[in-house]
Amino acid sequence: MINLFKIAIRNLMRYKRRTLLTASLITIGVVFVLVFVSVSGSFKNMMIGQITDSVIGHIQLHRKGYVASIENLPLTMNMKANSVKRLEKIISDEPQIEAFSPRIKFGGMFSNFAETTNIRLNGVYPEKEFATVPLLPSRITKGEKSLNLGEIIIPELLANGMNAKIGDTVVIVATNQNGSVNGKQFKVSGILESVSGPGGRDGYIHLEDAVELLRMEEIEISEIAVRLKNFDKLDIVTSKLEELISKELNKNDKPMFEVHPWKKLSPFYHISRMIDLLTFFIKIMLIAIVLISIMNVMIMAVYERIREIGTLSAIGTLPSRILSMFVIEGFCLGFIGGVIGDIIGIVIVFIINMAKIKFDFGMQKGLTLVASIHQGDLLAISATVIIVSVIASLQPALKASRMNPIEALRHV
Repeated sequence: MINLFKIAIRNLMRYKRRTLLTASLITIGVVFVLVFVSVSGSFKNMMIGQITDSVIGHIQLHRKGYVASIENLPLTMNMKANSVKRLEKIISDEPQIEAFSPRIKFGGMFSNFAETTNIRLNGVYPEKEFATVPLLPSRITKGEKSLNLGEIIIPELLANGMNAKIGDTVVIVATNQNGSVNGKQFKVSGILESVSGPGGRDGYIHLEDAVELLRMEEIEISEIAVRLKNFDKLDIVTSKLEELISKELNKNDKPMFEVHPWKKLSPFYHISRMIDLLTFFIKIMLIAIVLISIMNVMIMAVYERIREIGTLSAIGTLPSRILSMFVIEGFCLGFIGGVIGDIIGIVIVFIINMAKIKFDFGMQKGLTLVASIHQGDLLAISATVIIVSVIASLQPALKASRMNPIEALRHV
């Protein structure tokens, strides 16, 4: 086998210009794919982090049917206190969960005593909410990055439209599930920057204030947002929670609750799928480049070395050995191009990170792009290039191994 590699390398060096051109094409393809995968993947992960860590959380738990009518924020679909305790017990027992936050979501009227408009509100426990969505405090552009009883954090769009400022006294009017209209005064303690996706126009008040405003006899929760210790285990934890929660049945022996990962709640998931689709087609382009390049080189090598192949066959060289010789040449081309492409790709990604490229995402300004190459992507792309190189060399190699020695020796 070592001798075959030596012969393959010697043959590649016989045609240095062609070998260099083919290896260069493969290298360029690998570099392009690596840089695109690392930049697009990092961009996607950053955007997912912005959405999950500032608004949604990684997973949400709701009463069965709540999400289907979430636009109406139905208070009648809230979870009762006993149900919430059972869910919190399940969540607390899961070691992969870092934090969780119960929320009361409802719509109301926001008044500054001169104008009135609609507002969506989240009643939360601040310490739990900030632990579950840790980027939320960074979205508070004005005022204290905290929330106390009697205070309200309002969205920036509403603040600008209503000319509301920090320290202003405002009134929130809401209708509870019994149809009773109630009002409560709040002090504006913070202005909240918007983000793309759901919740960009939401305000926040303390959960106890929400209970008082809605005149709840006991706390009823709209949803529980969950944060995981390791986001990569999202699907595993979601499946586990679904299995555990499926055992909680109502009087009709039907599931009481639903589990929704972030991707079922945010429209950005479709954008992330588009990024994945683009990445897939870029990889297909790489395969095409390698396939065409290697096949072209190997076909030319077979054509130019017909008499040499005939001589090898005439002196008793087995067809399988001739086949192996050409396949190893294709393997070496793919390996060399892949390794050089990996090295150059890593260097370019390093340069991109050193450049500290800034971009904006919705209302989020000055985000820094941090590109990264995962070991799995590196190995997958390299393996793909080598495998395709071997496959591309098979057809010319088979042709060479099946040549009639007499006809090959007569070739001019």
